[in-house]
Amino acid sequence: MLITIVSTVIVLGVLIFVHELGHFLTAKLVDIEVPRFSIGFGPKLLGFRRGETEYVISLLPLGGYVKMAGMEEMEVIEGKDERRRAGGEAESGAEEPAAAARGPRDFESKSIPARALVISAGVIMNVIFAFVVFSGAALVWGVEPAGPARLATPLAAELPTGAQALTSVPMGARIVSIGGSSVENWDDVARVLGTAPAGATTIRFADAPAVTIALPGDEKARKDLVRTLQYVQQPVIGGIMQGSAAAAAGLRPGDRIVAVGGQPVRYWQDMVRTIQARAGQPTPMVVQRDGSTLPLVASPRAMADTLADGAVRSVGRLGIVPVLPEPVRPGLGGGIVHGARETWTVVTLVVGFLKELVTGHQSPRNLGGPILIGQLSGQVARAGLEAFLKFMALFSVNLAILNLLPIPVLDGGHLMFIAVEAVRGRALSLQQRSRLMQVGFVLVVALMVWAVANDVLRLFGV
Repeated sequence: MLITIVSTVIVLGVLIFVHELGHFLTAKLVDIEVPRFSIGFGPKLLGFRRGETEYVISLLPLGGYVKMAGMEEMEVIEGKDERRRAGGEAESGAEEPAAAARGPRDFESKSIPARALVISAGVIMNVIFAFVVFSGAALVWGVEPAGPARLATPLAAELPTGAQALTSVPMGARIVSIGGSSVENWDDVARVLGTAPAGATTIRFADAPAVTIALPGDEKARKDLVRTLQYVQQPVIGGIMQGSAAAAAGLRPGDRIVAVGGQPVRYWQDMVRTIQARAGQPTPMVVQRDGSTLPLVASPRAMADTLADGAVRSVGRLGIVPVLPEPVRPGLGGGIVHGARETWTVVTLVVGFLKELVTGHQSPRNLGGPILIGQLSGQVARAGLEAFLKFMALFSVNLAILNLLPIPVLDGGHLMFIAVEAVRGRALSLQQRSRLMQVGFVLVVALMVWAVANDVLRLFGV
């Protein structure tokens, strides 16, 4: 519990600070006065003043904000007792100051590009943070090499409609092109399959006849197809689950599986197919261990498996995972390229999730709140520093993109105000902005309540 609490505080605190620091530094860069830097919304809990800025921690840990001079609409998220303008206390019914009365360091006195840059800086900082973490992790811990472009022949029941031709491909056939695009490794295969135009697509192999499949146009079906297809892996055990059928049979990490049920095993997927069909049946196995060949008997345990059409079948499982290739440390240039690629991948995943949420392909029940964040933070913290930092990078991109939603209170809402001003030639009135901020604040709180409710329901298995 202590690890979970501490890791959650670190994740939220660091990422909110990074985001608001972007606003703060950019505001200073364009010479905007900053009366307040807050972690959290609502009434102040504690803080201190240094120079012109008061640094505070506020009551509601829903994010944070940087209040800039001239942004009276920010009073909505500060709390009623904190209403303050650059020139002193503000009357609740005060009129909006005329442009001529604005100070030269007020937010509204700056040009539209300067204001847009200040508002965008938090999102930019979160993305830069993720890029630095992914790049640094690659340099320190290395990068798992991409799998070979050799297809593990899927079963027909695992494939969506239109892709059944792949079942005729021999196990381990090497893919050379998809729809005219050359591929060299499995990362290329996944990328091309995920982005190629929908419809008939020819996949060519170096050592097998070409096949033509129908790539689905539906985004969810496309992701299911890419997720279903796998590259062949060596039949070497990398890990064994405690209390599993494999542990009971005496299998060990590092064992190379030579035969299962009297059938020779060339790839990991050969073993999986045989084991899946022998749930609850004592199954003879032959493994190589330390240069010796050992016969063993394992009884795969029946587990539920969901097919592409939603049907559920019972399959045998040993409780083992294949050995992973050793990470490779790239040079500085390679680390930068990897960091950029990983950051972009997370961006596309988050944007894709939001798109599916709007179109109904994702349920709102999949939204998570602070409890889920805490659970995940605790889990990755226990997995080690690398996993923890990468989780922070992933969550940082989430925070960046969610802040771009056009909801008043969020950065996207402020950018929307600026865009309206650019189009109509004048800004929305203070009264209009304040009312929209109130609506946005209520909406953000409602979303948070929904997310927390989802978290609670998950805790009770609902």
